[in-house]
Amino acid sequence: MNWFGFGFNGFGQIRTNEKLTDGESAGDANVTYPISIDIVCRNLEEEPVQICQHNSNVDTQIRTSWSRRAALHSNRLPSRDNNWQTAQPETAVKGDGRLCLAGFGVGTPSQKGCGGCVEESRGCQDAHISEGYLALSFTDRVECWNSERNEKKPGWSMVIPDNTGPSLAFPLVPGGYIASNPPFYRPLSPQLLAVSLALGTEHAVLLTASGDIYTWGSGSHGQLGHGDLSPQEEPRAMEALMGGASTCKDEEESYDDVFISIQAFPALVDVTQSCEVSKISCGSRHTAAVTSTGDLYTWGWGEYGQLGQGTENSSDEPRRVEFFKDQGLRVVDVVCGPWNTFVSAIKEDPSLHPDTNIINPLTKNDIEWKNCL
Repeated sequence: MNWFGFGFNGFGQIRTNEKLTDGESAGDANVTYPISIDIVCRNLEEEPVQICQHNSNVDTQIRTSWSRRAALHSNRLPSRDNNWQTAQPETAVKGDGRLCLAGFGVGTPSQKGCGGCVEESRGCQDAHISEGYLALSFTDRVECWNSERNEKKPGWSMVIPDNTGPSLAFPLVPGGYIASNPPFYRPLSPQLLAVSLALGTEHAVLLTASGDIYTWGSGSHGQLGHGDLSPQEEPRAMEALMGGASTCKDEEESYDDVFISIQAFPALVDVTQSCEVSKISCGSRHTAAVTSTGDLYTWGWGEYGQLGQGTENSSDEPRRVEFFKDQGLRVVDVVCGPWNTFVSAIKEDPSLHPDTNIINPLTKNDIEWKNCL
């Protein structure tokens, strides 16, 4: 499985300074087309090891902030028949995790430069990265580290008690969730029955067990989907997606940019009629979607090349990123940073599904949520 990146590269999150061409600097090297990124784990006592590009026993996930990229490595244990080949990343039991950072070189005290393994992350199950803090989720605790201080211990931590019910997807924790900034622990009503939470820079989106969606935070650009631009201090249900009839309208404001319309109500996006969308992710002003056929579609703001179309143009309609199809690659995951995009892809194998080249087609109930940054 390979990871690719494109978009804002001002701090070497996609392509490190050593790999820039003559005349380029990290500050002006925006990447407008997908390039393969090196997922390198520099352990403190070992030589640098390239993790995910050649090691099928390691599952790597990407977490992003504006200036940094974090690679979360998890050892995949063999399946019940002791076969590594049948232990798929989506279902295999994960072993001890570790986090490696690239980009802006401020991290926890044991992190040595770009690509360094964060020693304090050994054994973590998941992570959330922001500009000021790094939150690490373990089986028995959550730790939050200040990225700008030389700390010897986490600035905040929380014990996760045993027997707290079903496991929760981070940043959800028993009774609430972990925010990007202090106060880190934020309570949630138990009546919500939250199963997934995506944290944006200024707003949050929550999915409940019954399939309802709640949003809160800043609504200045219509990102809450309640039909106006007002903020919400508490989770509020998106009535337009609760199964009843709704009327969608536009709230328009005047801008010099190409985008002048704000969609304050949820509106159906016509990505493609030939297949379903299986995964989505959004940045500060752009969106990316993976289809069940392994294609990647992007739209929105493209000033830094984050749409992967080879230009810095924006688009108000979904467009397929042809690079992956041209290279015979099937996209399996996408993670948007605020101004860039990271994509995981594998070689297409027609023998797995001769008719449509689909590997384990997903249904609407399999859609995964990603952070909205």
